[in-house]
Amino acid sequence: MPGENLSRDEARERAALLSVEGYEVSLDLRSAVGGTDAGPRTFRSVTTIRFRSVEPGATTFADLIAPSVTAVSLNGRDLDPGAVFDGSRILLEDLAEDNELVVDAQCAYSRTGEGMHRFVDPEDGEVYLYTQYEPADSRRVFANFEQPDLKAPFRFEVRAPEGWVVWSNGVGELADGVWKFAETKPISTYITAFVAGPYHYVTDSYERVLDDGTRLEIPLGAMCRKGLARHFDSDDVFLVTKQGLDFFHDNFDYPYPFGKYDQAFVPEYNLGAMENPGLVTFREEFIFRGRVTQASYERRANVILHEMAHMWFGDLVTMVWWDDLWLKESFADFMGSFSMVEATRFTNGWITFANNRKSWAYRADQLPSTHPITADIRDLEDAKLNFDGITYAKGASVLKQLVAYVGRDAFLEGARRYFKRHAYGNTQLGDLLSVLEETSGRDMATWSRSWLQTAGVNSLTPQVILSAEGRVTELAILQEAAESHPELRPHRVAVGLYRRSPEGAVERYARAEVDVEGPRTVVGELVGTEAPDLVLVNDDDLTYCKIRFDEGSLAALRDGLGDITDPLARALCWSALWNLTRDALMPARDFIDLVLRFAGRETDIGVLQMLHAWANSALTHYAAPGWRGEGGRLLAEGALRELRLTEPGSQHQLTWARFFAAVASGEADLQLLQGLLEGTAKIDGLEVDQELRWAFLEPLAAHGVADEGVIAAELARDDTASGKRHQVRCLAARPSAAVKAQAWASVVESDSLSNALVEATIAGFAQSSHRELTAPYASKYFEVIERVWGERSIQIGMDVVKGLFPSLQDSRGTLEAADAWLADHGAAAPALRRLVLEARDDLGRALWGQACDSAGAVGE
Repeated sequence: MPGENLSRDEARERAALLSVEGYEVSLDLRSAVGGTDAGPRTFRSVTTIRFRSVEPGATTFADLIAPSVTAVSLNGRDLDPGAVFDGSRILLEDLAEDNELVVDAQCAYSRTGEGMHRFVDPEDGEVYLYTQYEPADSRRVFANFEQPDLKAPFRFEVRAPEGWVVWSNGVGELADGVWKFAETKPISTYITAFVAGPYHYVTDSYERVLDDGTRLEIPLGAMCRKGLARHFDSDDVFLVTKQGLDFFHDNFDYPYPFGKYDQAFVPEYNLGAMENPGLVTFREEFIFRGRVTQASYERRANVILHEMAHMWFGDLVTMVWWDDLWLKESFADFMGSFSMVEATRFTNGWITFANNRKSWAYRADQLPSTHPITADIRDLEDAKLNFDGITYAKGASVLKQLVAYVGRDAFLEGARRYFKRHAYGNTQLGDLLSVLEETSGRDMATWSRSWLQTAGVNSLTPQVILSAEGRVTELAILQEAAESHPELRPHRVAVGLYRRSPEGAVERYARAEVDVEGPRTVVGELVGTEAPDLVLVNDDDLTYCKIRFDEGSLAALRDGLGDITDPLARALCWSALWNLTRDALMPARDFIDLVLRFAGRETDIGVLQMLHAWANSALTHYAAPGWRGEGGRLLAEGALRELRLTEPGSQHQLTWARFFAAVASGEADLQLLQGLLEGTAKIDGLEVDQELRWAFLEPLAAHGVADEGVIAAELARDDTASGKRHQVRCLAARPSAAVKAQAWASVVESDSLSNALVEATIAGFAQSSHRELTAPYASKYFEVIERVWGERSIQIGMDVVKGLFPSLQDSRGTLEAADAWLADHGAAAPALRRLVLEARDDLGRALWGQACDSAGAVGE
């Protein structure tokens, strides 16, 4: 990987030297079918780049990662491929003012989800291709200048196997066996794209009369593998797509600029989705093979709209370098929720945002690797790791605040001016701030310094003083920051006062908005109100902060969290309680107790699913080891109780069924799961479809109830790509030293597995009930990770380093081993060190939480 890296300084030097006039790329993908996979399977890639140099005679390089190069020509001069190509770069010397580079290469199909990914469907043997490039993998498919600020128009042509269809960013036509695509607008290399194969393809169209009276028509398409066609609810995909296009045309005043709008749901995808203009790619898991809850449909809608927002924020106007990744990802993350709430049926999207997305941000912002939203990205490895909770969720949270700060109209007008001023260009932080200053009259530099250019999350705690008569005589908000990031930011917050009504509901009876600045802010507007049971700082989720509670409010939540009537307020309280648990301020068993007592009354299905995930994490990582058995029994009992009590056939029943499977460990629980699989047991209204069957089978495999033969029989029922992933995970989940050794070897010592099967194997290997079985691999992990990082692609390297970190060996010894590795490997790749440092921090936090849980138990 080091030879494939590109530094920011190198990119700046090349951008100062070159401007690119256009690309012509010809690919021959007929090799995708037939033959054998002995050695790397390759395809021919011929690229012509026309570019200018401001310094004739200068030297630069083009990017290409390929097994071999057949020919290189620069300005008519044939260059020796062996002399100018080192495996990742092509040396270009003695440039002219106007240059033409032609590169004929053999590029490799990928099994890692990077570059041109090749997938063979086990169900029918069909081959499917797609590309994924961000941040810098188009160089695995064609020669180029791989950096976002060297935009250019592209002309593509593709030869494909007979009967295939090929899609790219522009409209394509098949003539004389060649797919030829319309020239693109000037775009960055990382958002060019191809999808090719016998995909199931559905079409629709979007029409709109623009303000100037012209008619806009956008051809719509959606595709998936043929094996998923019977599950593909393309009508709903198109519905959300059209609603999103309406919203963005209503608010951006810049017509969708890229012609058609295809959306491809592709196999073994590493990301949620990718915003390639005219050809958005999604992970095919957004096509639901079984019954799912509304939260899954909401998540898909959010991702569709997130990627659509990128057509403007990221594709039309692109950051100069990855430092300003937030200029596209933060905006898309915010706009995904903003447009979803305002334009689709998912009107409770801000609850999901507060409870789910922000929890991702809060975790990331407390890691030692936290960074400002505008990050310092030294190279491509840095860039790959910065697609994180800071760039996405914290950035989106801050933009939500910005809308409140400058006003919705000023924010949207700023966006409109930004698009028109910088269309098809590249921008930095100041370019956006300047238009927002124009439209709002606000000092954006001060706001930016506080929110975009500093790291860390503040905690806000209410301080309440009551009179003898039970009135509020003083209410203040105390703001704290971590020692490592001491910035106390300005916050606009709402403070809600809640109390129990005679009917038993906990409802808000007073609210005030206040600007919080410094360590203590008095909320004068609420003085004189009746004493509250609960004070909720950051009511309505206006700012980005960790909420804390005074003692009276915490007692009220312990007594009646489920009685809070407002779903957003309830979600904010749950999120705050989880942060208390992670910060070792609340014993894990207390959080689990709250889930057991109140989760059954949660109406928002997305919040309920988060509560289940948090409860499982509390048990696995933060509970005292001696209490885990008891805690697991309590969670399984509670899950089964709620499963039997919930409305038959409801999405809540489905959610409790999945949670029950996740925590089941006792003999009676496992017998019930086995009976549900075999049809000898029944729960009224619960339909055990194929996806739920796999969810039930994994714990049976992990606890030794289902052997290899049972798993094989299940694969025979579901001999599909999805079934194969489930099977691999279940096989690796079996409680056997030999199984663990085989799983470890297949991931660490071999590169034969695809990215999806690497992920499935790691998931099966790392079972919380198998701590003793996986203990021998803690020391092996630290012995192999630097080698793995050097030998594998960055995506697989990340999967292995993150997924196999021995977090379940939660002892002081493992923490010391991580510290020793970090101390002894100061020269290791910074991105690798960051991953280890983050995992080490999570382990330290778990040990801290376990100590809190043990102390809480003693105190009881």
